[in-house]
Amino acid sequence: MEPKAFRISLAKNPKIFINVLPGHFSTNNAHSNNYLDFSELKSNALLARDVARELAIPYISNTEIDTIVCMEKTEAIGAFLADELMQEGTSVINSGTEIYVVSPFNNAYGNWTFPSNRTDWIKNKNVLVLVATVSSGRALNSVLECISYYGGKIAGISALYLASPNPHEINALFTPEDIDGYQLFPPGDCQMCKSGKKLDAIIHSEGYTKFE
Repeated sequence: MEPKAFRISLAKNPKIFINVLPGHFSTNNAHSNNYLDFSELKSNALLARDVARELAIPYISNTEIDTIVCMEKTEAIGAFLADELMQEGTSVINSGTEIYVVSPFNNAYGNWTFPSNRTDWIKNKNVLVLVATVSSGRALNSVLECISYYGGKIAGISALYLASPNPHEINALFTPEDIDGYQLFPPGDCQMCKSGKKLDAIIHSEGYTKFE
């Protein structure tokens, strides 16, 4: 963890945490004064399992799910989430069923798509979308459009972090209320840029890259 970084734990389950690094960061769609590091939640099996248990709560007794579409390297969490949703129990609606865990990929035109041998896991299926972060909503909307194109039905959307209000109902672990002072700016209206503060790093799907 970077020297300036600090840790935020989930109030209802302190074992779940994210590392927060202050600075000036850029994504494709926004600038932020904090980088939120979900690496531990995505890669540590024990933490991924705990995250999955929390994310399963809104769906476990009332939502039929056939497929979990994982974005932004959330496949480990998605696998544990499927296991949670399929556990035995009279109140578990997906008990005894099968749930597929799949991720789309960007084609040569920059659009999300699924391999032909996996489209049957989407067509006419109840799909739960799992993402790391929802900020502007553009990336999420493109994934939803992709699932709709292949004939999938959106059963729910879950996120590790919901950065700003969204027209879709999203079940998120963390929100800006959990991170004191968190700010998100459109690239053309970034207060840090206007004050002359240089970018520290660019955020991408694998983490972030510093400017040396």
